[in-house]
Amino acid sequence: MGDTGICWDKSPSESPWSTFKHEYYYRHVCATKAELAAAVDIWIDWYTTRRCHSAIGMISPVRYEQSLTAAAESA
Repeated sequence: MGDTGICWDKSPSESPWSTFKHEYYYRHVCATKAELAAAVDIWIDWYTTRRCHSAIGMISPVRYEQSLTAAAESA
């Protein structure tokens, strides 16, 4: 963590929400809060289980974690 007021401190937690807003929120209209909450749940599931991420070799975060676990168990 950096000094007080450094904007990069929260960037790891803010990045997925920025992606959500650009990939889903700005492109869809939700009539109710419940509909928006359901959309967020569905998007988070998709983001972590199926969306390929370039920073981890074009695989999903869940698959990446599974590969780390398998590597640790085999070591």
